Amino acid sequence: MITISQALSFLAYFFHLHQFALPAKEAEYLLCDLFSYSRAELYQNFSCFLTRDQWKKCLSWLRQRLKGVPLEYLCGKVEFYGTIIEVDNRVLIPRPETEILVDKVVQFLKGEPLEKRLLWDLCCGSGCIAIALKKIFPQLQLLASDLSKDALEVAKKNCHKNSVEVALYQGDLLAAGQGQKVHYLICNPPYIPFAEYQMVGQEVTAYEPHEALFAGNNGLEFYQRLAAQLPLHLFRGGRVWLEMGYNQGKAITQLFDNTLWQDQKVEKDWAGHDRFFYCQLK
Repeated sequence: MITISQALSFLAYFFHLHQFALPAKEAEYLLCDLFSYSRAELYQNFSCFLTRDQWKKCLSWLRQRLKGVPLEYLCGKVEFYGTIIEVDNRVLIPRPETEILVDKVVQFLKGEPLEKRLLWDLCCGSGCIAIALKKIFPQLQLLASDLSKDALEVAKKNCHKNSVEVALYQGDLLAAGQGQKVHYLICNPPYIPFAEYQMVGQEVTAYEPHEALFAGNNGLEFYQRLAAQLPLHLFRGGRVWLEMGYNQGKAITQLFDNTLWQDQKVEKDWAGHDRFFYCQLK
């Protein structure tokens, strides 16, 4: 039999041996998920023993993690803006940068009359954005869409587990809406240029869906399509929030020019990189 304290030391040793950047945190994450503990609860129960099945599961997770399988896929879930979202290799793992985007939308919507208003989460993946917003603004109508049928199966499951009602549609970008017009649209599309493939960590390229990551030679393919097609899918005065690549702010601003758009704005993430673009249809 092995205690939580011993298991933590064992896991941290192997993560250190394989040159993981934060071996102790990796070990804590696995054990916290195994026991459904917070970090504080984990240390409060240091002397508790793992069952035989728990230790087997722990060793299985360790072997997979050492091969590069993301922690979130191993544990099957991630916390996103106060919401638990299930994830597997059919969908991208939600990032903290996207939580920043959601928070910016939340701060704006707090001042809006939301009855009979419709928001579209485009390229929804796991459904994390739509679900987080629906839980905060139950009066807001939510539409979410994705090209991937597999991703929508994950999103449907997450909607059910979080007890929220979101209309889910499958289709290629804006065609999924079948002519639907909305008041607000938020999108985290694929935006990494193929040329930057080698710059993306192997943990990402080996396990996360490439169709949700990469977009043509310059990463702008989806923004070009959005700039051209969005006016047909927004009510006048409709608001748009987009996540983007670290060096795409200028190019995207030029795509959403002053002919049809106003209030264009680029904002940075915590690392100081351009990451978010907002605009409003005239």
